[in-house]
Amino acid sequence: MSYWICTTCGVQTDAVEVQPSTCRICSDERQYVNPDGQSWTTREAMVASGNYRTTVTPEQPGLMSLVTSPQFGIGQTAYLVAGAKRLLWDCITYLDQTVIDEINQQGGLDAIALSHPHYYATQVDWAEAFGVPIYIHQADEQWVTRPSDRIIFWSGDRLELADDLVLHRIGGHFDGATVLEWTQGDTGRGVLLTGDIVRVVADRAWVSFMYSYPNLIPLPATTVAQMASQLSTLSFNQLYDAFHRIVENDAAGAVARSATRYIDALGGTDD
Repeated sequence: MSYWICTTCGVQTDAVEVQPSTCRICSDERQYVNPDGQSWTTREAMVASGNYRTTVTPEQPGLMSLVTSPQFGIGQTAYLVAGAKRLLWDCITYLDQTVIDEINQQGGLDAIALSHPHYYATQVDWAEAFGVPIYIHQADEQWVTRPSDRIIFWSGDRLELADDLVLHRIGGHFDGATVLEWTQGDTGRGVLLTGDIVRVVADRAWVSFMYSYPNLIPLPATTVAQMASQLSTLSFNQLYDAFHRIVENDAAGAVARSATRYIDALGGTDD
């Protein structure tokens, strides 16, 4: 029995004897099946290959990024936020004893929280390695490919994990799409970690919103307006997305301006 990992998205399945024929994540129109065909690996095979390394890098006081090289799967960045709790925000596939030891030497983890299904990766392996719960919005429960008693499905639009760490479901990319508000980040001015629910674009003064990034399917203007309305109630000066792009200053203003530009480009809303 193996926990197979899709090499295209990096998400792990439940234990089965035979490689699955399809990946549930990649078969959805928000992702894609590799043109060369479906392929699988395991975390054990990745570790045994000696080809991969996950690096933990300080970004600012209380925030570290985790990146795997060479790139695997989607290539996202995960973040370790050392607030009132030590939280792993989003997940990456490659995990070995070196990374476990490094994180434990710095204080370990208290919890894991996910923005959306594309970054579920090997989340259960991470949770078991550190003995912590995983927080996923209930609206995305159907996308969990490896069930676990460690997963806590939360509901509603807001979940406070600690005094300075708050999850907000804003929807858009997925029904349960979630962002993390770290109120004490950036020396108390606030940091928003968004996965790619809100994506920083090439011009770092702007962001964007999509239903599917690889297939370039936009979100409706009404959906973006609702997301922007929810985000306007949060206080943050910086924004970190899943691909190590950062809005360094006035990120809340960048989100508001970008939402207006997006909505205007689609012809506005019916309101």
